[in-house]
Amino acid sequence: MMDHVRDLASVRDATERLLNAAAELDNASAAEPSRLPGWSRGHVLAHLSRNADALVNVLGGLPMYVSGEARDADIERDAPRPLDGQLANLRESAARFQDAGAAPADWSRTVELRNGVTDSASRVPFRRWGEVELHHVDLGIGYELEDLPEEFVEREIAFLADRFTGHPEVPSTRITDATRAWSTGRDTEGGPEVTVTGPAPALLGWLCGRRDGSGLSVDGGPLPALPPL
Repeated sequence: MMDHVRDLASVRDATERLLNAAAELDNASAAEPSRLPGWSRGHVLAHLSRNADALVNVLGGLPMYVSGEARDADIERDAPRPLDGQLANLRESAARFQDAGAAPADWSRTVELRNGVTDSASRVPFRRWGEVELHHVDLGIGYELEDLPEEFVEREIAFLADRFTGHPEVPSTRITDATRAWSTGRDTEGGPEVTVTGPAPALLGWLCGRRDGSGLSVDGGPLPALPPL
């Protein structure tokens, strides 16, 4: 059961962590490459601002983005902004998202995101939490997967495992940190084909495409190749 109020508070806290860390940058370092191929740190910050506004659209029953092309153009337009403008824009867009989340609403309703994906409105704050936490890591400024809140890591692993469940190109897989376990991949009889074991942050890194899985152990076959998110 999603607790959107609690998740909104987690989004606010994660956003403050990111803003405080990014404030230590300068214009030159903000223009340097992030860990995402082809994106500078400015691209990451611009994306986070525009994603907040896009999720305000979602909560308001509007299309998330006018189009994929418009989304990309907005990020390219905003990426070269001076750092102080980037941070002000991120703070303002984050406040708009919090205001939208605080408005009375039916949180059990279904909303539409990008590419025809639908979800419960109650999961939108968690989705935003994931954007903020993982892109903070993508900035490459000292915040790592191991620094993520434990609750977030566990829930994001479950979210991503569910996302790949039933995918015909992913073998039936058991994922475990030796304490907790998740299942993903295609449905097969007789149990999982592959078991992937490792620390929870390393599992998350593999699932979300931030790490190649070299720190994980695999039984039953090679480490499954996961489709892009």
